[in-house]
Amino acid sequence: QVQLVESGGGLVQPGGSLRLSCAASGISLDYYAMGWFRQAPGKEREGVSCISSTGRNTDYADSVKGRFTVSRDTAKNTVYLQMNSLKPEDTAVYYCAAVLKILGSCQAQDQSYTYWGQGTQVTVSS
Repeated sequence: QVQLVESGGGLVQPGGSLRLSCAASGISLDYYAMGWFRQAPGKEREGVSCISSTGRNTDYADSVKGRFTVSRDTAKNTVYLQMNSLKPEDTAVYYCAAVLKILGSCQAQDQSYTYWGQGTQVTVSS
C-alpha cells in the first residue's frame, strides 16, 4: 500500500521559511518522480516543483523559482520542499505526489501523478 504523508506546514510571517516533508512508503524514490502541488481556496491546483527519480532533474513554477528548493533523502524515502521568502500568495494546502518514472526529467506543471498525499496547510500572514 502506497502512502505519502506530508508534514511541516504551519503559520509563518511574510519573509519567513518553512520546510515541508513528504514521507513515502510502499514505493522507492529511485523509481518515482515526486511532485509538489498547492491549492489555495477558490483556485485550481497548481504545480509547484518536482524532482526526477534520479534526483538529478528538478523543475519549478515561475512563481517560486529562486525561493523554493526541492530535495530528497533516499535513505529516508522522503522528499522535501524548502520554502524561503514566503509571501501571502503562497498560502495554500500543499500536496506531494508520486508517479512511476524511472527515466527522464519532470515538469512542475505536469499533474499526471498516480499517488497523492493528504496535504498540509501553509499560511503566510502577519
